[in-house]
Amino acid sequence: MLESGLVMLAIIFTVNIVYVSLLTVRTIFTLKGQKYIAASVGVFEITFYTVGLGLVLDNLGEIQNLVAYALGFGVGVISGMKVEEKLAVGYITVNVISSDPSIPFTESLRNRGYGVTSWYAYGMEGDRLAIQVLTPRKYELMLYKSIKEIDPKAFIIAYEPRQIHGGFWVKKVRGSRLKREEEKIQSE
Repeated sequence: MLESGLVMLAIIFTVNIVYVSLLTVRTIFTLKGQKYIAASVGVFEITFYTVGLGLVLDNLGEIQNLVAYALGFGVGVISGMKVEEKLAVGYITVNVISSDPSIPFTESLRNRGYGVTSWYAYGMEGDRLAIQVLTPRKYELMLYKSIKEIDPKAFIIAYEPRQIHGGFWVKKVRGSRLKREEEKIQSE
């Protein structure tokens, strides 16, 4: 009897982890405008939700089932976030302010495969180089590492653009040189 109760708790816990992970992933795809992928994930999400909730409601007198459901929900949030980090859907825009406009920042980042727009700016302590870089999210950490190698004192702000249209990025960059750069870093 005890063993079957533990199996039930494990099932409820696991089902809810899967459900909430799928919920998180579906939400991300919805926000990114990937409606067909979001809808497909939603089919599986609601199936797991219904099964998990059904197991709890069928045995509502068993408080440990509700606890397993709640714990599964919490772990599912973390799990979903980890899955989303691995998927890294979409793009990131990174604005960089270099304290030294003489550093060949723009050229160095372009040679690594990034689409870069730069302009001179004036800050509180003098001349600066302002740079805007667009990259797939999966290369975000690699970009930060590159920026810090070029200028450890650089000021960095990142955000996700809602829409991208036209320009050099669409035609040329799309990650081909970035993939080679990533492979080079991983082989070191």
